[in-house]
Amino acid sequence: MNSRADQLKAFDRLLTIMDELREQCPWDKKQTMETLRHLTIEETYELGDAILDNDLEEVKKEIGDLMLHLVFYAKIGSEKKAFDIADVCNGICEKLIYRHPHIYGDVKVQDEEEVKRNWENLKLKEGKSSVLEGVPKSLPALVKANRIQDKVAGVGFDWEQPEQVWEKVEEELEEFKVEVQKGDKNAMEDEFGDVLFSMVNYARFLKINPENALERTNKKFTKRFQYLEAKAKTLNKDLKDMTLSEMDVFWEEAKKQ
Repeated sequence: MNSRADQLKAFDRLLTIMDELREQCPWDKKQTMETLRHLTIEETYELGDAILDNDLEEVKKEIGDLMLHLVFYAKIGSEKKAFDIADVCNGICEKLIYRHPHIYGDVKVQDEEEVKRNWENLKLKEGKSSVLEGVPKSLPALVKANRIQDKVAGVGFDWEQPEQVWEKVEEELEEFKVEVQKGDKNAMEDEFGDVLFSMVNYARFLKINPENALERTNKKFTKRFQYLEAKAKTLNKDLKDMTLSEMDVFWEEAKKQ
């Protein structure tokens, strides 16, 4: 691994290149925080994909892409006389020191859960009116549900045992079944949302990230379905003309790949 001096040298090189691109490149000169926003979101998802694939070489590349965006935002901030990269780094350093009094102060903690509770309580002392203020409104619903539950658990609003959460899952499933039988679409949607929310909660108790779990299943299903499509092509058949029994043969093959 590189020395700290080499790491700082590399970061300085990136800052220098950012300065040069902002001054000389027609595309880079035109960018604003608003125009970069959707690209940053895309890069974040690409990093997430690389992490799920456990492709460390790709993780390295995607971290670089995301770091470029962060440096870009800081450069634009400096042009607006609002902040620069030093302000960004110092700001997060001060936050980390303040929110880790068990490292930089005399607070004693027993475990990870106590650290999380202290973290949320310290955020409230910073002037936040709710522990849920830090949950972005634009997060995908599944991720948001997980973050909401994690946040409130940080201040003690949580179940004590996984078994209790599973009982809640079963309760919500029964309520969903009742509404399905009634056929009321709005009520069905409400209850289905409760089922998902309780399942996310149960996953959290089992230390499973629901977003990662669902994405793994998405990838697994996609791989198997594409195998099915490829096999159908070798037979010069269209999937819509095949029976479920015929497709199931290839689906079972795909599961063994």
